[in-house]
Amino acid sequence: MASISKDKKGNRRILFVGADGNRRAIYLGKSNQRTAETWKTRVEYLVQAQITCQALDGETAIWVAGLETPSHAKLVAVGLVPPREEKGGITLGQLLENYFAKRTDVKPGTLTHWRQARRGLLDFFGADRDIRKITKADARDWERWLLTGKARLNGYAGVKKSQGLAVATVRKRIGDAKLFFNDAVDRELLDRNPFSHLKSAMLSNRNRDHFVSQDDAERVLQACPDVEWRLLFALSRFGGLRCPSEHLALTWDCIDWERNRMLVRSPKTEHHEGHAERWVPLFPELRPHLEAAFDAALPGATHVITRYRDANANLRTQLCRIVRRAGLSPWPKLFQNLRASRATELAAAHPAHVAAAWLGHSQLIARKHYWQVTDEDFERAVQRDAESDARRAPNAAQQDARTVSQNQAQAFTSQATCANRRESVRDSAQVFSGDGRTRTCTPCGTGS
Repeated sequence: MASISKDKKGNRRILFVGADGNRRAIYLGKSNQRTAETWKTRVEYLVQAQITCQALDGETAIWVAGLETPSHAKLVAVGLVPPREEKGGITLGQLLENYFAKRTDVKPGTLTHWRQARRGLLDFFGADRDIRKITKADARDWERWLLTGKARLNGYAGVKKSQGLAVATVRKRIGDAKLFFNDAVDRELLDRNPFSHLKSAMLSNRNRDHFVSQDDAERVLQACPDVEWRLLFALSRFGGLRCPSEHLALTWDCIDWERNRMLVRSPKTEHHEGHAERWVPLFPELRPHLEAAFDAALPGATHVITRYRDANANLRTQLCRIVRRAGLSPWPKLFQNLRASRATELAAAHPAHVAAAWLGHSQLIARKHYWQVTDEDFERAVQRDAESDARRAPNAAQQDARTVSQNQAQAFTSQATCANRRESVRDSAQVFSGDGRTRTCTPCGTGS
């Protein structure tokens, strides 16, 4: 039998006699009575199992297996259970290699992002680092390291190589690291994920927003070297397609010339129900470029874009050259801001739900990542105020004229009234004497 003891400070302990006849104690600290009762009952079952050389009952076995390591060590210390077998170590390099080998279900673009996160982990921790030795503090150090220039592989578009990664990019890397280590937890290689406490919610870096105006878009189109490049640009800027995945998925049988629309297939969102494809109008700015490409297409051609069929084709570098040739400076997020510019225009001209449906995203995502405030918004606001002031000016002048006339009429009426009153007073004040002379009344209180 076991018993519960409590000292003056409130610390509880379980007292029992082991199978060898020796008295022992398990110190529980400042635990409540209910917890102490549970420990007392389970200790009795453990002792009884040792005495009778029988297997543990199911409930006690589950209770022991569910104990945290420090609590389990207390039972080990008094000889009631054997030590837990230490899990086999695995290095960070092995973990990542195994994970990538198993994830054959993801798209190439996802693999590209994962490789970037893998490179960051291996550069900081090393491929031979035991994953059990990576602590929460180590994970926080890695987060800080990502914000330094050591984490950046290359510079681009005004961003120097010495600059750290953007906060949104850091959070993306952390999210990938959580994914890798959650898999290790699920496979019971780890008890906890050292990256779980870090923030990985995606942020939108609106400082890199840039609205590509219609005039600038026309200049870039004029600088494009051929029909296909003009179509690539027009599909992004005037069609709002995601580049390159939706461009490469577009085929000529998706173009409905009669109904003036096209069917856009979206590899990015096809795993979401109802978002595998969408209809997009052949906007007036877009249709001429599609017609030109159709006329130039070879007989039997299937895909609209034929030259850059590799999803890894470096379209960005070539577009930077074209933008500079047009006399402009390349803007951040080169292709995404083309799509965002179109999303902004459509939202200003059509109902929000319609604009979002044509671009293939929700209104929430559009507000967070795409819709922008443009110079035209300010110009319209100023012009509207000016027109409102202009409309108010004639009304104000007419109102002033009416006010003056009313004031003049009131003044004339007041003067006439005063004259009438004076005449009345004078008539009442006159007293006629017998000889026909007129005499005014003597004021009151002055006597006769």
